[in-house]
Amino acid sequence: MSWNSDEIKERRNTMNSYGLRRRKELLIAQEILRNYRRRARNLIAEKDESKVRALIDKLVKLGLLKEGSGLDDVLALSIENVLDRRLQTVVWKKGYTKTALHSRQFITHGHVSIDGKRAKSPAYIVPVDEENKISVNEIILKKGEMNG
Repeated sequence: MSWNSDEIKERRNTMNSYGLRRRKELLIAQEILRNYRRRARNLIAEKDESKVRALIDKLVKLGLLKEGSGLDDVLALSIENVLDRRLQTVVWKKGYTKTALHSRQFITHGHVSIDGKRAKSPAYIVPVDEENKISVNEIILKKGEMNG
């Protein structure tokens, strides 16, 4: 296997922009995407409407697809769609932290909770209905405002 410098640079840029610490995190997100795509390809061949609806509904709940999407939309998903739904990215994009790595630190230190329960995994895929239930410890936020 030869080195592909463009692929390595692209992977590094993706990891930096989403605040991923290890390549393994990127590989896990790719595996999640690969599994959904595989299920979609099998369902295209199988033509079972109830299973198609179940897959689409699950992806809509996770925020990966919009309502009324089809199996072609599942096949068109990218790794960025999965990475955008990680708790680390959602906390950062909501403006609780200044960077993705900062949000990762908040989560691993236990300052982020979802619906009152502490969330300690930055890789948690946040469903749409839980997105508005995310909260950050107010004391930590006030300290950050005084220092920043």
